[in-house]
Amino acid sequence: MPEMHAQFARNWFEEVWNQRRDATVRELLAPAAVCHMEGAELVGPDQFLQARTALLDAFPDIKVTVEATLAEGDDVVVRWSARATHRGDGLGMPASQRAVAFRGMTWMRFANGRIIEGWDSWNLGQLLQELTAPIKLGAGPAAERSAT
Repeated sequence: MPEMHAQFARNWFEEVWNQRRDATVRELLAPAAVCHMEGAELVGPDQFLQARTALLDAFPDIKVTVEATLAEGDDVVVRWSARATHRGDGLGMPASQRAVAFRGMTWMRFANGRIIEGWDSWNLGQLLQELTAPIKLGAGPAAERSAT
């Protein structure tokens, strides 16, 4: 069972984030699932899809890579990384056109082949700081930022 749950978790990241499949959200996320997100508690697929839409509006080219999974019983932990360009206003700030990279971990609990609860942990504060920090003049493609 742990290997099956780990595969479901990998499918979640590939299909929900990289392929943008709404159907996978409804297939894998139980109707009363609780999602403990950075700054929000969401319940069920509809609320999750609304939050995902806001993130995709901000980062329409986001690509998430599953770096590792660890499964035990009904729990799966996923270590992931993401790369994206801030091209939209979905975060409540004007698009900066900056490329960003960030990492996180997601802990999922499964029952009957569906996610019933999940916890996301990633540094949203650092991401927002990177998007609003002044760019050093003469910075190359890495868009180095000043320390102020």
